[in-house]
Amino acid sequence: MTTESSSGSTREEYRALQAEAFNRIGSRYDDAFPHKEGQIAAGEWLIKQLQPGARVLDVGCGTGSPTAQQFAEAGCEVVGIDISPVMLDIARKNVPEGTFLERDITELDDSLGRFDAVVAFFVLLMLPREQIVTALRKIHDVLTPGGVLALSMVEIDLDDVPFQFLGAPVRVTGYLRDDLRTVIEEAGFTVVLETDISYAPATTQAPPEIQLFLNCRRNQF
Repeated sequence: MTTESSSGSTREEYRALQAEAFNRIGSRYDDAFPHKEGQIAAGEWLIKQLQPGARVLDVGCGTGSPTAQQFAEAGCEVVGIDISPVMLDIARKNVPEGTFLERDITELDDSLGRFDAVVAFFVLLMLPREQIVTALRKIHDVLTPGGVLALSMVEIDLDDVPFQFLGAPVRVTGYLRDDLRTVIEEAGFTVVLETDISYAPATTQAPPEIQLFLNCRRNQF
């Protein structure tokens, strides 16, 4: 079955657009966003909830830095997924202990097994809202009951809007914080901690933004 995004593109066309953008961006992403204190803090919170050897899924893992590295160094079994082959190649070099697979978040299923924790930093903003709902439900299903999720989004009220990101064309989505919390809770999670950070990228090719970080726990159903 071929699905269409709200822009009228098929899911395959949408994925190809986003993947090509991040293939072009490659390692420039870490150069443009060198300070990831919010992401690191969310990862530290997750690590405190986990036992040694816990399985962690990094959704939209990008270059693997700093998140996959952080969990690997904490002794976790790390699996990262991304739609960009270029990003995945960089992640494999940065985190040789991890397993990195080319896979769309909307294609998550039990073939990868269950996970004790999932991180999804700034990946959901690359999906239309209708697909964000699907992605959150799939994350819910691959988490063990009571498992933990850390995710981040940019606070902005947009749904599937064309945008130039570091010189590459993408489509982006965002939520205002109360709306984001509602979407997450309706997908079967309890929000344990919510923080926000005013962030200015180290480039004029990306505007300042408010980053929302939500640490969540999967409900027991």
